[in-house]
Amino acid sequence: METQITFLPQKKTLKVRSGSTVLRASREARVHIPTRCGGNAGCLMCKVKVAPDQADALTPPTEAERRKLGPLLNQGIRLACQANIIGSAVVELPEDPLKAAIRKQLERQNDDDLW
Repeated sequence: METQITFLPQKKTLKVRSGSTVLRASREARVHIPTRCGGNAGCLMCKVKVAPDQADALTPPTEAERRKLGPLLNQGIRLACQANIIGSAVVELPEDPLKAAIRKQLERQNDDDLW
């Protein structure tokens, strides 16, 4: 059975086989989600955010996710290597720290230019 996943902020949508991990789908969509542990819930680099109304589109958190993420699960944070897609889902990737710093600097410059 096929379903789909959309990655934000890239706005890339991909049809995937139900049961695929978010990490595997991201690779198929050519959306970079960093990982260092090979998908074993060890590095916590592959965190993604799922809106509350999208939570049922992914399998429930694994024991490894519960141990590693704890209260972050309540904020919709999941590990892309552990979350399997079982329905149409939209996941948001955190902004790269360097890009975030540049964006904030540009916003400050634009605000200063207005004055």
